[in-house]
Amino acid sequence: MNPLLVKFWPNFRLTVEDRVFVPLCGKSLDLLWLAKQGHKVIGVELSPLAVRAFFRENKLQPTRRKVGKFTLWEHGRIGILCGDFFKLTAADLGDISVVFDRASLTALPDDIRGAYIAQLRRILPAGCRMLLLTTEEPDEGETQGQPFAVADEIASLYTSAFDIELSHVESFFEPDPDPAISQTIRVEHKVYFLTPKCEPILT
Repeated sequence: MNPLLVKFWPNFRLTVEDRVFVPLCGKSLDLLWLAKQGHKVIGVELSPLAVRAFFRENKLQPTRRKVGKFTLWEHGRIGILCGDFFKLTAADLGDISVVFDRASLTALPDDIRGAYIAQLRRILPAGCRMLLLTTEEPDEGETQGQPFAVADEIASLYTSAFDIELSHVESFFEPDPDPAISQTIRVEHKVYFLTPKCEPILT
């Protein structure tokens, strides 16, 4: 599981009754860790191969049933809705206290990220908080000694609905993901806490 999840999850001070949503979960081991904390964990994943692999590789025997346009795979406190995230409804998802989003945003093409955030806002309860983990490349010319800041894209996508707190940054040098480029690049692993803004009271 992700060490930043383990380190920062206690900040939410959740109870075992709180339900956690993990969008675009794949076969992440983070689902297991969250369930071991006593939470009911709901993921959504498009690929049935990934869902099947998650349960098989972790030696879990799931049940399956239809939920709206999805197939819900369940074992114990873990459920994964298999289907298109953009067809998910609030009724399919149920009551959620916290979203754990680990690199879902960065896994999507740039032109879909706005639609992804809009869909989250449609299906989540108004008070739902979020732990967002990102991997970002520094802006060109930015040095390691400069103060870390909320990325412009994160601000533009989330500011209208959330207060954004950048809680932690780790800077590493890693191989360039393009195999044709044989050099290391600096990347920043960031931890954001997102808290919904209060809706204005209309009089």
